[in-house]
Amino acid sequence: MRKLNYIVLLLPLYAFSASNGNGEYDIVSRTINFLIFIAILYYFAATPFKNFYKNRILKISFKLDEIQKKLLESKAKKLDTMKKLEEAKANSAAALVTAKKEAEILVQNIKKETQDELDLLQKHFEDQKNYELRKMEKELVSDVLKEIFIDPNMTLKQNEIIELMMKKVS
Repeated sequence: MRKLNYIVLLLPLYAFSASNGNGEYDIVSRTINFLIFIAILYYFAATPFKNFYKNRILKISFKLDEIQKKLLESKAKKLDTMKKLEEAKANSAAALVTAKKEAEILVQNIKKETQDELDLLQKHFEDQKNYELRKMEKELVSDVLKEIFIDPNMTLKQNEIIELMMKKVS
């Protein structure tokens, strides 16, 4: 099998070799020259090409690592942001509940204060009304007494004075 491979590989060399007209083939010398050229080319160019590809692979690997780090950082930031968002939602819900309770307390306080003011105003009204009634009674009594004392002809009994006052009051 190996011999067959060598024959297949060397067959094109024999087939395409040219003669210089005297019946000699120069394929051997050309093949040796070609192999020497390839060896020299490999000797000088192989190391820079290997280094170039190694550096290229390292650069790509480094960039890939950086991208992976950035991806992990962005995922961490996303998770942190999601946690903060959930906390903000919970805080806002708690703030709403607290605000509703405070509003209810304020409404109750305002209702109580308003009712207290109404009661106070009602009390002042009753006091003022009583004061005005007493004042009117005093003025009426004073007027009746003035009439009685000013008119010398008038002599009234106590019952008559009371009836007269009752008429003026009603």
